Amino acid sequence: MSAAQRASALAPFQVRSFRFQWPADLCASFAFEMESIILAWYVLVETRSVFMLSLYVSMHHLGTLLGPILGVVGDRVGQGNTLCAMRGIYTCTAATLLVCVLTGVLNPIIVLIIAAVTGMVRPSDIGMRNAVISEIMPPNHLMSAAGIQRTTQDLARIFGAITGAGVVAALGMAPAYIAICSLYAASTMLTRHAGRVRIALQAGAAKIVRASPWKELKEGMVYTWKTPHIKGVMCLALVLNASAFPIFMALLPYVAKEVYQADQTTLGFLVASGSCGALLGSMLVSRFSSMVNPARLMIVGASGWFVMLIVFAQMTDPLWGAAALFFAGMSQASCLVPMTVILLKNTEPEYRGRVMGIRMLMIYSNMPGILLFAPLVTSLGFTPTATIYCVLGLASAVLIAYSWREHFWHRGSLTNAR
Repeated sequence: MSAAQRASALAPFQVRSFRFQWPADLCASFAFEMESIILAWYVLVETRSVFMLSLYVSMHHLGTLLGPILGVVGDRVGQGNTLCAMRGIYTCTAATLLVCVLTGVLNPIIVLIIAAVTGMVRPSDIGMRNAVISEIMPPNHLMSAAGIQRTTQDLARIFGAITGAGVVAALGMAPAYIAICSLYAASTMLTRHAGRVRIALQAGAAKIVRASPWKELKEGMVYTWKTPHIKGVMCLALVLNASAFPIFMALLPYVAKEVYQADQTTLGFLVASGSCGALLGSMLVSRFSSMVNPARLMIVGASGWFVMLIVFAQMTDPLWGAAALFFAGMSQASCLVPMTVILLKNTEPEYRGRVMGIRMLMIYSNMPGILLFAPLVTSLGFTPTATIYCVLGLASAVLIAYSWREHFWHRGSLTNAR
């Protein structure tokens, strides 16, 4: 790799706000992963029900309906301020769960209630952090910054999954939740020091007369619908969340326990394998950002993701399953990083928060996808159900690529600009 490529890959860290934002996102993502794997396993063991597991996972996506509204709030008061408030909520809910653990009153119903409260804001975290990065980062470094930012999720899934399962197995839930609360608190404090560029600019400007929040939300919806490449990206995100994400992450506790007849350690290993692949994919996209066409890479990555999940669904040995998840993770990162860049780079700044909020709304398709998966697995089995999901998802991705081929496949299109 040339010195110029290495410099480009690390250029985002020259921005002071990004040096705060990256560790803040890492702490939040690490806490997310520890909490998710600990509570998912707890619900599955306590209830012995794949439906209850699916219900718990779906609770995390309740707030997708609020994504556009939080986007409006971000556009009004600043993405950094909104993100900081959201992470303060995570800290409070984790502290509440810690109290329940220490007092011995924890049960699956309490876990579902806490997950529902957290799920009202958590789905918007990724979109909001990306919106912050778009405000603080020069456009020519946006792809590198998005790739580096994506590593916070991948690193967290690798070490958070292993740490979460290991700490609970060795020390119990209380020490694990003390660590989770500390990570959320650190993330909140670090976020306060990032994402202030736009607020500072507006502070010295003349007072802006704004429309009502509902009118701004409607304007964001209309803008998304009437902008072809943004509309196409939203359709692809809807498909991915309904079909790929339930298999890749949400229902891995079921695969580990019921398909592989294994324990928490194997679950952590599976999650970490997929995340290692995603981490490698994110690093490659970041380093070679100046050499790829974002929209083409997004389509190829989405197709590869579905193909590798079909392979994963056929595996009966956890080692081979982990290998398939590794390559699925690489494909996932190759799809999601350019997808984010396309939205951020080709959206008018005044609509950016709302567009990213609508992007988070697409995560809502994860909820019916997960809930439908449970009865299908009961009647058909895991392998046929997962295969059906992925085949339908792959066909839909190909159809979207064909329908928006002028925007997603032509080299000269706006979305393929390097």
